[in-house]
This record gives sequence, structure tokens and C-alpha cells, in this order.
Amino acid sequence: MNTMRRLIACLALAAATVSASAAEPAYDERADAPAQVAAALQAAAGTHQPVLVVFGANWCGDCKVLDMAFKQGAAAPLIASRFKVVKVDVGRFDHNLALAERYGVPLKHGIPAVAVLSPEGRVLYVTKAGELANARQMDDRAIYDFFAAHAGAR
Repeated sequence: MNTMRRLIACLALAAATVSASAAEPAYDERADAPAQVAAALQAAAGTHQPVLVVFGANWCGDCKVLDMAFKQGAAAPLIASRFKVVKVDVGRFDHNLALAERYGVPLKHGIPAVAVLSPEGRVLYVTKAGELANARQMDDRAIYDFFAAHAGAR
């Protein structure tokens, strides 16, 4: 019986954690995205890490899945150690479109979409064909493999 209580307690804690993180918006709809990217580039200059600019929205299920992968799972330590991350809200495809265009990110192929920038702001990689727009169908390993392949893009 003691094992059953532990199992129920663990399940309750897991549900509360998922619920709390789901309530927290991943994309700041009021943020000054160009300023955030500029700040990340400045920080990246000192660490020589690429900047990962993630275009998405809080209403987007695939964006939520990708955001969760950034927080836990196989890709989380890779993302945290290899990139400076900026999440850019695109609203209902009516926010920060000029920023996406600046880096050549075709949002029409879906979100989430990413650009990997050198610390100098040079585009190293862009999702051109909606490579992450089906994040809900990607398993943890596929997300890890995607970012591992582009962590050192030069």
C-alpha cells in the first residue's frame, strides 16, 4: 500500500508541474523582440555561442511542445549549454514579422520556426520548410537530434 501512495503522490506532483508550466506563457507578447535579440547577440559575443531565435506563439500546440523540450528531456541540457535563446512571439502572424524576414525565416511554413545566428548576427541556419512545425509528432530524440545538428552550424 505504501508503494501505491508514493505512486499517487508522484503522479499528482507531475500533474501539478505540467499544469503550472502550461499556464506560464512561453512567448512574451509584450516583449521588444528586436531588443531581446540584440541583447542575446551581445551576450553571445562573450561566450561565442550561437543565438537561437525561436519564432512561435502561445496558442500554438507545436510551440508549446518545443518549449517543453527546451525545459526538460534530452534536448534541454543541449539547448541550455550550446545556445543563447530568444523566444519571439508572432501573435496570429501579426507580430514581429519584420524580424522573421530580417533573418529569412518563412513563417508561412509554420511555427515554431528558428534562426540560428552567429554571435556577430550572421545567419547560420534557418528552418525553411517548417522543420519544427510538427513538433507534437517529434519524439524527444528527434528534437535533440535536430538541435544537435545545428548547435555548431558555421
